[in-house]
Amino acid sequence: MGRCNGRCTLVGFCCLQLVAALERQIFDFLGYQWAPILANFLHIMAVILGIFGTIQYRSRYLMMYAVWLVLWVGWNAFIICFYLEVGRLSQDRDFIMTFNTSLHRSWWMENGPGCLVTPVLNSNLAPEDHHVITVSGCLLDYQYIEVVSSATQIFLALFGFVYACYVSKVFLEEEDSSGRCWQPRRAGLCHSHPDALLPRDQHPTHATAPQVVPAQPGGAASHVFPPFR
Repeated sequence: MGRCNGRCTLVGFCCLQLVAALERQIFDFLGYQWAPILANFLHIMAVILGIFGTIQYRSRYLMMYAVWLVLWVGWNAFIICFYLEVGRLSQDRDFIMTFNTSLHRSWWMENGPGCLVTPVLNSNLAPEDHHVITVSGCLLDYQYIEVVSSATQIFLALFGFVYACYVSKVFLEEEDSSGRCWQPRRAGLCHSHPDALLPRDQHPTHATAPQVVPAQPGGAASHVFPPFR
């Protein structure tokens, strides 16, 4: 079909978003980052809604998906600002990612590429269920890994937003041009009235007219109607 180009591209971007969100969800679970976990879950639900709306020609679902992408871009922009400590944001003072329930940091802090973790024994700085460590030798600090991850999410979201707006516009134009569309639509059939689905010989506008039989001598003319189908 001609309109599959935009739809297929949007489904492809949604699949990439889904894979990236699942990958991010796994590492946020490992790092006990509760705020990103909640945001990732909502994002996964919105992406699934976008895929369903694209396949089923539901423009309203695509609009909801596009609105969520705007919020998703804002959330990832905040994460970038948080890890780069823009303005008054501070990782040592603000524990927004864990809802201030623990002192856990990103999983990449201890497991980044080339990182060497050394535990500090007999330290009184850590709470009862935490431990103090020193991290050295990292090829890339965990802040920049989180920034790259958020930037990737923004990149995918921007493309998804553009294609979602385009595909929903195409769906709305088709609905306006065909009026109230009758099922089935996926087969490329769109009828403005249920009678259009009837065979030609059963359509009300093509009904067979009654036949007039000549009257017999001394009798009245009679009408013979075709048998009902």
